[in-house]
Amino acid sequence: MSPLLPYTEDPAANALLEEDPFALLVGVVLYQQIPVETAFAGPYRLKNRLGGDFDPSLIARLDPESLEALFKEKPAIHRFPGNMATRVQTIAAFVETEYDGDTSGIWSDVDDAAELMKRLTAMPGFGEYKARIYLAVLAQRFGIQPSGWEAYVPDWPNISEIETPEDRTDLKLRKKEWKARQKS
Repeated sequence: MSPLLPYTEDPAANALLEEDPFALLVGVVLYQQIPVETAFAGPYRLKNRLGGDFDPSLIARLDPESLEALFKEKPAIHRFPGNMATRVQTIAAFVETEYDGDTSGIWSDVDDAAELMKRLTAMPGFGEYKARIYLAVLAQRFGIQPSGWEAYVPDWPNISEIETPEDRTDLKLRKKEWKARQKS
């Protein structure tokens, strides 16, 4: 059986993304200026560096310097470890404060996709671009499809389209072509 989210080469990292909504959210946060594989391996690396506990409330309460040190361990979790450690801690605190540490609370009681988009764009570091990508992954890979979700699916190449490991390479090429067309 192929993974639901073949975002990395590591089956354990992919399984974490599929099983833990907070891990997927952290992967989306990290997916900025680095390859898909690196971003989405980040939650698994961080969980291991935390001794196996990947709870938003734990991450929210960690000493910021300690979290940054975990991000900087070799191999670094992100090419901008300090900035991304702060972003991950901020999103963990948001999930803890707004949803009692339950990431699925972001979407569990929404009536429609417009409401879900409001919730997603209210998250720290989530503009419309990142929110639409996250919504598309939730809808297309996890069946979280509030009324009207189709209107928010990105019309550009994005990670929600990755169904096989080969799709990661294809996505990189299509994204590069799309960006070139946007510039011209």
